[in-house]
Amino acid sequence: MTGERDAELIDASKRIGPIARREMRLAYSMLFPTVAAVLFVVLIPVLANFWISVKPVELADLRAAKPLVRERASGDVAKAGDAYQIEYRVRSSSPKDPVFDVALTDKIPKGLNVVKIDPLCMTEAETIKCYLGTLEPKKRQSIKVTLSATPSYFESGADPPKDTKPLITGHAPNALTSLEFTFENFRKIFDASEFWEVLWVSMVYTVFGTGGALLLGLFAAQLLMTAFPGRAFLRGLFLFPYVSPVIAVAFTWIFLLDPFSGTMNAILQQTGVTSGPINFLGKRGVALWTVIAFEAWRYFPLAFLFILARMQSLSADLDEAAEMDGATPFQRFWYISLPQLVGILSTLFLLRFIWTFNKFDDIFLLTGGASGTRTLTVNVYEQAFALSNLGAGAAVAVLIFFMLSIFVFCYFWLAPKEEGM
Repeated sequence: MTGERDAELIDASKRIGPIARREMRLAYSMLFPTVAAVLFVVLIPVLANFWISVKPVELADLRAAKPLVRERASGDVAKAGDAYQIEYRVRSSSPKDPVFDVALTDKIPKGLNVVKIDPLCMTEAETIKCYLGTLEPKKRQSIKVTLSATPSYFESGADPPKDTKPLITGHAPNALTSLEFTFENFRKIFDASEFWEVLWVSMVYTVFGTGGALLLGLFAAQLLMTAFPGRAFLRGLFLFPYVSPVIAVAFTWIFLLDPFSGTMNAILQQTGVTSGPINFLGKRGVALWTVIAFEAWRYFPLAFLFILARMQSLSADLDEAAEMDGATPFQRFWYISLPQLVGILSTLFLLRFIWTFNKFDDIFLLTGGASGTRTLTVNVYEQAFALSNLGAGAAVAVLIFFMLSIFVFCYFWLAPKEEGM
């Protein structure tokens, strides 16, 4: 009987196998557009950032150099024999890149004859053709042509030369799309005197900002676990820093911490804590801890929500048993509740570490990266836009990517594993 049953199971598995495989292929085919769209949205910017990081590219290099021309026509032509003086002023659009094989063509209005022409030009079928060759950067080249009017010019009613638009062509290599690569951007980053200081500030800001947000969230969750009148209102109030627009809360902090008219300095001086005003956002050292406090205050509601939800799902049996055995509230929290919160705390630390390390707007709005608060993300902005060095800015962004990748790898290697995993 057992052998027959095993044979039946084997036959059933063989019958189900092809169906399962078809369903699997169908599921993959349905998921493929979504996966492809996500990869396109995520990978294309990442790969583009890597590409730009090994290019000596500035903002002016986003477009390849091209020749530009301005036409000036002078002369009062009222009768046959009068002449137009045409001048073409040619230059490169780039201040550092030459343009090759530059050629200019312009149509000669009917009834005008060329009486004098630049040696670089020739006439062909009522068209002026000029070959300028290589146009060096920052160099302007002038081409002059004289046109004489004939009686047929007035009879035909042709447009004056200034109404005809010259066509200019040429080509130049684009540093962004060329196959020339360099690690000069990375060398400049590591050779910069302030790099290691910026890296240290980034790590201090990230670690203490993340830790502060988690501690405040844990404290708030523990506080609001106990039932009391107004708890629902207080829970909603705790979400205010997170849901408020960052520009609103940032300028509120700037106003409150102003050394001359700020509320915080007024309170500290009137209570005798300080003898003079403190420039919280302008004094080196103090400014860094101020933006860390802002980071912890603004993002603790996220940790508060997750931790509170996890704490509400914990079994109360162990806590009640420990209370009956005489354990203090701190002992019950430390030895019973906290070990069960390690999973959610580690996940929150990972997410908040990545988000805080990539944070730009908070610091930029509060201090602009001054007074010792310049982080790597602020450095990306300054390199790419303030200094117009896109290559260096992309190189810093690549460095941030690798640092966060190492952190994520270490996290998954060292993070506590759930049972059964």
